[in-house]
Amino acid sequence: MSKAAWILFGYLSGSILYARIFAKLFRKEDMIEKSRDRNPGAGNAFMYGGFWCGVLTLTCDILKGFFPVYLFMQYALELSPDMLSIAFVMAAPVVGHAFPVFYKGRGGKGIAVTFGCLLGLFPFLEPFAILAAFFIFFSCILRINPHYYRTLAAYMCALIGMLLLVKQPMVLLGFAIIAVVVSSRMLLSEEEKEKMRIKLLWMH
Repeated sequence: MSKAAWILFGYLSGSILYARIFAKLFRKEDMIEKSRDRNPGAGNAFMYGGFWCGVLTLTCDILKGFFPVYLFMQYALELSPDMLSIAFVMAAPVVGHAFPVFYKGRGGKGIAVTFGCLLGLFPFLEPFAILAAFFIFFSCILRINPHYYRTLAAYMCALIGMLLLVKQPMVLLGFAIIAVVVSSRMLLSEEEKEKMRIKLLWMH
């Protein structure tokens, strides 16, 4: 496969919105439409579709980001080294999820897919750990609500953290593209933008 084919593979993989697929399988067709932000992602799958709908959506959203990146890193990159292609293959599933060709560009935020793409860099997991650490920090220690602002803060801080700690420039570029895509999707979301609230862990 050429590098363009790998990027297309990642984009098409990301374009499959499993929240909508499992909503139909579990007869929860109105699950996305009745949610507050109409986001076809794992969060709404759990909240409006139930436990198994959520688990299956989350798993598949992670895997659709993981497999294109992991397979490319393991089997394609070593045959024809091209560092720039790492960034585009990394970002392709998130771009597909946010702006899916199968749903006329009406996609989701891409958080679970992002984690899948970063896991695809295995055994290089520092970027995954950095993003996870900031999500945990803004969820449990310096709590930012609602989730809309927490996500933006986690991605922006993770990007800064990676600039300081990650030495692979193409991985940095890949995550920078992902951060821009996720932030753009968040800004285009139909979610009502509530006032941001910040509390420390010990504050009530």
